[in-house]
Amino acid sequence: MTERSSILHPAAMLVCVACIVVCLCCGPAAAADSAPPKVKLFGTVEFKGKIKQLPNWTRVLGKMEKWKGFFQYISTAKLPSKSGWSKLVKEVEGQDAMGKLKAVNKFFNLWPYRLDAANYGVSDYWATPMEFLKKSGDCEDYAIAKYYALQEFGFSIDSMRIVAVKDYIRGIGHAVLVVYTDSGAYVLDNQTNMVLSHARYKHYIPQYSVNEKFRWMHVPTKKRFGKKATTNNVKQENVLPVP
Repeated sequence: MTERSSILHPAAMLVCVACIVVCLCCGPAAAADSAPPKVKLFGTVEFKGKIKQLPNWTRVLGKMEKWKGFFQYISTAKLPSKSGWSKLVKEVEGQDAMGKLKAVNKFFNLWPYRLDAANYGVSDYWATPMEFLKKSGDCEDYAIAKYYALQEFGFSIDSMRIVAVKDYIRGIGHAVLVVYTDSGAYVLDNQTNMVLSHARYKHYIPQYSVNEKFRWMHVPTKKRFGKKATTNNVKQENVLPVP
């Protein structure tokens, strides 16, 4: 670039400044609509990979390919939950993202907790929403049902993940649904009807997370978790197995 071409006319400079202002004001907002914000989920470093190594999850995905829109037609299904679902649809109408998250979380948390061994005779089984509504389930089954229900209410696949965590306080494995919004990542947990930021859950150490596209492995940082980051004093029960 020559010296002459690098000098802007005052009018051109004003145009450039205006463009910068527009980009600063509009850019992030537009990006927020198309992708979740950059969040270190539960304070970890994550690495993205393929989901082929998760047969329980890919089985659910295969079933749900045939049942896309399942919740839209639940009112015609012979399920005891159909009247409740109809009420939920009316409840979330016109609500903002947080209102929908709270309503969906509370709705599915009404189902009783049941172990896979009692429902299916095996130690680990991932239930489809249809199976969950009929038999209920354990932690990951709540998360899966909420994941697909929220899709019916306009939440994108990219904005949600099912997360396997270690609950350091109770010393057991657990699973929750995390939903990314413009204001951060929020946790839908079958143990509470409150929908809180992931940053509030200091006792959850994530192992991995999944959606329909990818799997993420999570590496806890000692800066946040200290010795808990490397602890093995956690029972691997009622949780998605680490691949």
